[in-house]
Amino acid sequence: MIEIRGLQKYFGALHVLKGIDLDVEKGEVLSVIGASGSGKSTLLYCINGLEEIQGGQVAVDGQEVHAKGTDLNKLRQKLGMVFQQWNSFPHLTVQENVALAPRIVRGLSRKAADEIAERQLVHVGLGDKLGVYPGALSGGQQQRLAIARALAMEPDYMLFDEATSALDPELVGEVLETMRMLAEEGMTMICVTHEMGFARDVSDRVAFFHQGVMEEIGPPSQIFGAAQSPHTQSFLANVR
Repeated sequence: MIEIRGLQKYFGALHVLKGIDLDVEKGEVLSVIGASGSGKSTLLYCINGLEEIQGGQVAVDGQEVHAKGTDLNKLRQKLGMVFQQWNSFPHLTVQENVALAPRIVRGLSRKAADEIAERQLVHVGLGDKLGVYPGALSGGQQQRLAIARALAMEPDYMLFDEATSALDPELVGEVLETMRMLAEEGMTMICVTHEMGFARDVSDRVAFFHQGVMEEIGPPSQIFGAAQSPHTQSFLANVR
């Protein structure tokens, strides 16, 4: 599981995360919602050690992410992350993009890495795109490529940082459908998202962030149907 206790994060004088306490159980899908600048994406960056923290603890399967002796490269093999931008290598084919990390980080042979890449690309619906280059893909296909690339490391957890925010509206659905499929397969997921329908339909729990505080957390029926916080109520009234 992922355990967060008293997490504090500053950017200079700006207090971005103000004492976050959160547990995410294996197999759980947690959606994190809130206005831009509320600390949602920063939370993900702190979980996988891309950002240093100024207080508190983050532990993945009992290992403290920010402890001095932690091998972050090894720990991140458990944490697949999908960013807003897909960041694929334009000079490599789709299959080569996905096979790269298993070869370099996990030390697999080219044959073994290519087999994993093909399996994960088929998994996300890109089995017919193995030999093409990313520039020939639509935005939605490129984001599914990014998901396949993360899955190729066989992570225990998937972190999604607004994975659909850079996409044209007509391409959002295919990426959400892939995320929905992963959730149904039992993948543990933390999804920072502006897609309220996804958060309502797919999540086990929804957390609402407001100005660096986790204002409210609970099942979707509570957050969307009977929110306790006035800030949550106001946010949802404006995004529906």
